[in-house]
Amino acid sequence: MIGIVGSTASGKSALGMALAQHLQGAIISADAYALYRGMDIGTAKPSAQDRAQVPHYQIDVLDIHEVASVAAYQQYARADADAIEADGQVPIAVGGSGLYVRALFDQMHFPGTDRQIRARLQAEADELGSAAMHARLAAADPKAAQRLHPNNARRIVRALEVIELTGQPFSATLPKEEFVRPSVLIGVRRENDDVDQRITARTKQMFQAGWVEEVRVLMRRGFAATPTAVRATGYRAVMDLINGELTPQETVDAVCLQTRQLVRRQVKWFRKDPRIHWLNATEMSQDQLVDQALRIIRKMR
Repeated sequence: MIGIVGSTASGKSALGMALAQHLQGAIISADAYALYRGMDIGTAKPSAQDRAQVPHYQIDVLDIHEVASVAAYQQYARADADAIEADGQVPIAVGGSGLYVRALFDQMHFPGTDRQIRARLQAEADELGSAAMHARLAAADPKAAQRLHPNNARRIVRALEVIELTGQPFSATLPKEEFVRPSVLIGVRRENDDVDQRITARTKQMFQAGWVEEVRVLMRRGFAATPTAVRATGYRAVMDLINGELTPQETVDAVCLQTRQLVRRQVKWFRKDPRIHWLNATEMSQDQLVDQALRIIRKMR
């Protein structure tokens, strides 16, 4: 399996399409918000033309009112990869949602949940504060505590829930850099000035393509109260524009800023993985990117 990873606006999708055409491949999206139907422009989904040329999976599989689950994604995306291989094609995962990439490629186990335990621990966190809960986690699982920020109450509560539920350290469930099947990861990166310019151009194009109307339709369907879909980058800013709280230029500026912040987080996430073969798209033409990626893939295979 091939993974094309990196930040938003780096050019992953174009490279994934080119490789799929060269290798007789099919694309599995690794973008958490491309799962949702009706969120097309703001998530930069592949065009209808691209999806007609190359099969795409894990796109438009959820209603906006459904919760996006990494565990569910892992189950269905791995089944897609199996089906693609059974058809004699190459599965190519493309996306920038780091946890989804890890869930698809790596040894990663998702323990169950218990609402009563979670509610009790959350109530304790609300009363005692995240620092006290982090200290409790440090006593029970020092490795997990070291990896979680003391202010991240949600993750701390989840870690304590897993420990209580399974009797095992939460750190034992964290993803390992071990592929579940033979794989190669290729990362696309760009220099900061380059990616910032692409973000600005991309954002303006989204508004020209009708993003505001897309959000209006979603709002009529109760988008503001959705559990996870509403968290997609930029959508709240567009809602603020529709509600008269931002001007058009303020909205563009806000979306660009949020996207740049997302890019920095994505870069930090993927930089930690030593298995990724990085290509600098700022220094290469599209043809050169494709050639270099094909060389890496053929060498690994």
